Amino acid sequence: MNYPFWDVDIGYGILMAVIAVVHVFVSHFAIGGGLYLVVAETLARRNSDTLRLEFLQKLSKFFVLVTVVFGALTGVGIWFVIGLLNPAATEMLIHNFVWGWATEWTFFVIEIAAAILYLYGWRTMAAGHHLIIGWIYFIAAWMSLFVINGIITFMLTPGDWLQTGAFWDGFFNPTLWPSLVLRTGVCVMLAGLFAMVVASRYDASDFKARVVRFNAAWALVGLAITVVSFLWYWRAIPVAITAAAEEMMPSVIDSVTNSYWFAAAIGAMAAIFGLIFARRQHLIIAIVTLAFGLGWFGYFEWFREEIRKPFIVFGYMYGNGVELSRADVMAREGYLGGIKFRTRNDSADLFRRACQSCHLIEGYRALKPAYDGTDTAFIAGTIRGTGAIVGNMPPFLGTMEEAAMIAAHIYERIDKRHLGEIYGVNGVELGRIVYDIRCGKCHVFGGYNDKAESILGLSDQEYHDLLDMAGELSEEMPAFTGDDREREALIVYLKSLSEGGTP
Repeated sequence: MNYPFWDVDIGYGILMAVIAVVHVFVSHFAIGGGLYLVVAETLARRNSDTLRLEFLQKLSKFFVLVTVVFGALTGVGIWFVIGLLNPAATEMLIHNFVWGWATEWTFFVIEIAAAILYLYGWRTMAAGHHLIIGWIYFIAAWMSLFVINGIITFMLTPGDWLQTGAFWDGFFNPTLWPSLVLRTGVCVMLAGLFAMVVASRYDASDFKARVVRFNAAWALVGLAITVVSFLWYWRAIPVAITAAAEEMMPSVIDSVTNSYWFAAAIGAMAAIFGLIFARRQHLIIAIVTLAFGLGWFGYFEWFREEIRKPFIVFGYMYGNGVELSRADVMAREGYLGGIKFRTRNDSADLFRRACQSCHLIEGYRALKPAYDGTDTAFIAGTIRGTGAIVGNMPPFLGTMEEAAMIAAHIYERIDKRHLGEIYGVNGVELGRIVYDIRCGKCHVFGGYNDKAESILGLSDQEYHDLLDMAGELSEEMPAFTGDDREREALIVYLKSLSEGGTP
């Protein structure tokens, strides 16, 4: 690891989500808004619609303030954050796509200059020249999206790049085109939703109804493109990736369902309050509809980020910055030798290196609740078997000694009372908690790696024998290190399931 660690109390994932989702939300509006403005201006000038032109001039001021100022600042924030959260992946993306980034930054400069000229050119430019500036802005903004989309989709589906290392093989990857169409649809949809917020501030009139209906129709067209292209995008993702997510990360798949609920809400709000009751469109309703758009986008971006787990670049680099090509070397030599910037606490450094990109002890994806009431031997066993744990985690590539050091670091920070005392339960309920903590991370009844058929219906002695030999069943499986009270409670729980209880 060639960089020092950056400790963030709220967790890497939350920090990245807050900055990235908001930036991407605004940046997509910046692209769709450019198309909206130039098309609407063309129609308004063709029909000599002075009221519409005044509305568009006001909208363009809001548009430039939001996109150029807020969008640019959050864009810088993303670069700052990713460089600190995962410098190895950031370095890899910069080196591999250096000319792509240079091209994107060129388009971005053109985009910013054109946006400013467009805003201040309403009263100083001829109509034709003003429209040309508008088209230059949109084309530059969309080309910026085109380049960034190629790099982002590469992270999920690098395609032939894994064999060739060629720029174009990585850029024109399997999900490039469906993602581009999907994001273009999002751009169009958000432009309509943002414009609806501005239009909703007008008093009820025929003009307001006309503008609101136009905005709603614009948003609905974008929504239709988005929903249909997502199906294309889903099918372009290799089946092995989606199948692994369905088996090991059901919450990620649930996010797709949730996104469709948000899409339905956007469609209903835009149709009812944008088309039918356009004259009475209220600011609060417009803001709520826009919030649904943010909710949809948040779910999509979360899905896109999570489905490639345990990788940051699928098939090339794990989420903690370890390249697959170094996996064998690290398995022999461990993590510590590769950490250039070390503190005087090797256990903490190992935790940061191997785990902190996805977990905190308390807070984001907390480990403490998963290990309260356990022991260092069990914690070390689960660390060595991370590749088998539900959630699609990367394998642990350190030595057994390093796993023990990380376990000690975690153990110092957990509740050391007995599980029965922590949760205030006994008998079957205690057994259920023992199962969830000591077994359920790898064996989910009715789900991932379900072992119900082989472990239910045994005798007491068979259960005792099974627990005695647990650590010998596979390399990833930790030994059962619970005390007699936990052991008996677990057996009672498993026997209750054999007798018709519900897992």
